[in-house]
Amino acid sequence: MKNILFTALFGICFSIVIAQDGTKVPYGYNESVGQYFEVATDTKLYYEIYGEGEPILMLHGGVYGYINEFEFFIDSLSKNYQVICLATRGHVKSDIGHEPFTYEQRARDAKKLMEHLKIEKAKVIGFSDGGFTAYRMAADYPESVERMVVIGAGDSPEGSGVNYGYSEEKLMKEAGGYFKKRLAAMPEPERWNESLQWLNALYENEVVSEKIFKKIECPVLLMAGDKDQYSNPETLLKAHGFIKESSLSIVPGCGHVVFYCNWNAVWAVVEPFFKKQ
Repeated sequence: MKNILFTALFGICFSIVIAQDGTKVPYGYNESVGQYFEVATDTKLYYEIYGEGEPILMLHGGVYGYINEFEFFIDSLSKNYQVICLATRGHVKSDIGHEPFTYEQRARDAKKLMEHLKIEKAKVIGFSDGGFTAYRMAADYPESVERMVVIGAGDSPEGSGVNYGYSEEKLMKEAGGYFKKRLAAMPEPERWNESLQWLNALYENEVVSEKIFKKIECPVLLMAGDKDQYSNPETLLKAHGFIKESSLSIVPGCGHVVFYCNWNAVWAVVEPFFKKQ
């Protein structure tokens, strides 16, 4: 079944997540719930869990992305679900590891987290970089993904990749204050530039297209802003055409981080999608 939803709900919800003691929950830096697990003998990844119920695995974006970008999702979903937030390799509290990044590797890491937590099947939300990981996870481990939401990640065929030229120097110039906090939490801040070069190669060379999409069996909700500068609606429409059970939601007036642009519209589509059986 294929549906296209042109979501036309406006208004941005900037709710602040408040802990019981009146402070804002430090998602991604929450020492009271943060834990580690090993994906290799020399590589540990960080994760946080909120709420109880059916599991939902959250896969964040790359470079600027991290667990805390999902604050609205965590706040809303944790009321009825167990929300599992994984920090991918090279992002803040997780190790970089010693192998170049691939989406196959990222999907395997996510699968290992589920095994570590003794979870056989989960719903998945992937944004941007995490969206491509979600595609790969659903294709490689179909028995592990019940249904998933992919935001800001569309068809990425051979030859379409981009090397964004990320480097420590460039990012510190663009947003030094933002990355200073992240560097302070990294286990190997001296290797950040190495990690960024692996991300450049990932975005330039990885192919996530028809071959992978046609392996996906679970229901998928594809979502993007109509002004998304990284994965425009046309790339999501192509992915929608290849995934046999998919729906497409385009949010008008929004760019890449659509859930910050118009949270009400995003939640109005995601909530009922996850309630379906």
